[in-house]
Amino acid sequence: MYNEQYRPNRFNLLPPICKNLLIINVLMFLSTYVLKMRGINLEDYLGLHFFMADSHHYWQYITYSFMHANFNHLFFNMFAIWMFGYTLENIWGAKRFIFFCFTAALGAAITQQITYYFIYRDIAHGAYEFINTGVQTIPYMDYLNQINTVGASGIVFGLLLAFGMMFPNTYIYLYFLLPIKTKWFVIGYIIIELFFGIIGTSDGVAHFAHLGGALAGFILIMLWKKGKFQF
Repeated sequence: MYNEQYRPNRFNLLPPICKNLLIINVLMFLSTYVLKMRGINLEDYLGLHFFMADSHHYWQYITYSFMHANFNHLFFNMFAIWMFGYTLENIWGAKRFIFFCFTAALGAAITQQITYYFIYRDIAHGAYEFINTGVQTIPYMDYLNQINTVGASGIVFGLLLAFGMMFPNTYIYLYFLLPIKTKWFVIGYIIIELFFGIIGTSDGVAHFAHLGGALAGFILIMLWKKGKFQF
């Protein structure tokens, strides 16, 4: 799982894929706001919509990971990609790293679609002709078209899981103060995500998508250990 071109004396704090992921996400964030002022909602085209909605398109399984709801969403995801990603990219190399990121993003998207189905299947099958959103009553398909997920959190959780597997006893600092071993941080975070996902919190966070990104990352690493999908 190590790439000879990334030797310790060539360790890069901002390797190319990490750098380009940061740049692309920032550019997409700025573009979203500029185009919105011109009446174009980029999130409608590139965010991940429910697969039974008219607004669903296959490219959204990747493009959603380049979209973010607000500055805080963008900042913390980009910080996490750099924090866990630059070490992994130096070790794996660019090709393996980007393949891992897209696998985690796809795993998160598929998991979110499964979650969507269990939540909205009755509506999607036409059980209700109109839906009251609390603000207005709209046709059920218009309601489904509004369902949208954005963010690189699936990639973040994949990288977090990978970092925890490769460096389980490395310390990270919660809020830059409290030291905790990576393995306990990862396990605790996954338990929290699972808990909030199960209780169905209305915080607007796609908890099962996060878990899907972590699961996809775990499966890929195990396949690599068995000699599959080598680069």
